[in-house]
Amino acid sequence: MDVFDYLIYAALAAVGLVLAFGLYTLFRGGDFGRSYSNKLMRLRVLTQAVAVAILVAAAWYRGQG
Repeated sequence: MDVFDYLIYAALAAVGLVLAFGLYTLFRGGDFGRSYSNKLMRLRVLTQAVAVAILVAAAWYRGQG
């Protein structure tokens, strides 16, 4: 396993955790949900972009060899 394997798993775990916590705050409601659910969904989009960038970099790196 190379470094990209670990980065891919870490990025997928980060996306899953942010998504789960964002959904929790969305359904919890109240002041906490109002203030954090939208921020967490934006963070999810950012972590997904990072995960896609890692996947593209891994595909490019492995295609070079």
